Amino acid sequence: MKGVVKDRLLRPLKDLRISVMDRCNFRCPYCMPEAKYHEHFRFLDASERLSFDEIEQIARVAVSLGVTKLRLTGGEPLLRPDLPELVKRLRGLEGVTDIALTTNGVLLDRYAESLKLSGLSRVTISLDSLDPAVFTRMSGDRSSLTPVLKAIEKAKEIGFPKGIKLNVVVQKGINDEGMEDLAGYFRHSGITVRFIEYMDVGTRNHWNLEEVLPSAVLLERLSRRWPLVAVEAGYRGEVAKRYRYADGAGEIGFISSVTAPFCGDCSRARLSSDGKIYTCLFASEGHDLKSLLRQGADDQVVRNHLIALWEKRRDRYSEERSSGEESKNQHRIEMNYIGG
Repeated sequence: MKGVVKDRLLRPLKDLRISVMDRCNFRCPYCMPEAKYHEHFRFLDASERLSFDEIEQIARVAVSLGVTKLRLTGGEPLLRPDLPELVKRLRGLEGVTDIALTTNGVLLDRYAESLKLSGLSRVTISLDSLDPAVFTRMSGDRSSLTPVLKAIEKAKEIGFPKGIKLNVVVQKGINDEGMEDLAGYFRHSGITVRFIEYMDVGTRNHWNLEEVLPSAVLLERLSRRWPLVAVEAGYRGEVAKRYRYADGAGEIGFISSVTAPFCGDCSRARLSSDGKIYTCLFASEGHDLKSLLRQGADDQVVRNHLIALWEKRRDRYSEERSSGEESKNQHRIEMNYIGG
């Protein structure tokens, strides 16, 4: 039985983001700073992560409740062995219209073709700078720029049905001076660049509002160089405000959780690599599904739990932050467990 479930604010459940791996081969300071995620940090053992069977069961139930879009995230999802097999299994779920992957790109050149053949709809690659020194620093000195640019070219060469996007986290005083160069590099490429305000995800990145460059400021800067025209949202809950170049050179977007919260249309749930469901990117606690599954819960039991959880949902953290309502001492789940 299929039907759309809605929360207390009448927001439907339409998107499920699935973290398949808590580990990452980068140590980006805004996500997994080296000081916290050092060589002795204890990541999950393989047995503590959801299996592909368990992920498929949860996704199948979520689709029965109205989910049409699935996104695989991490950590770095391409560190998970046999990921194309999971994509193939999720593609076989009736009702799924879009399967996406978010990656730092370093391993994408190796897996791009098999991911496409398995049914991946789109790929989103993180790229915070075209300056080699800045890029290396923002990866936590774990990578150079070259393999990521190579992966982008590979993805472009083989093509994905719903395209390629780049996610750029913009930090004032860190990488913001290079945004015009980055935008210009990908004009006429067919690749959409999305500029993301530096957010207070988790509690380990020492987030500071002073490091946030408002999207409106960056939009004005880019508009001075290339006239931009606003594009209407493609669907309810689209997080990026989209603009196209007036000369036809492509499209860019802005994700502005800090200065222009979009909680009112949020339709996303997040499944952590250790099997907990989170109803908000800034949630403090998740709801354990892994234990249910390992006790033998069938689809109906999982369905009942998801319905009860979503129908109680009233999360609107970004709006509360903007209005000063949020708790200053609130613990929040770290991004490497639930992706972006």
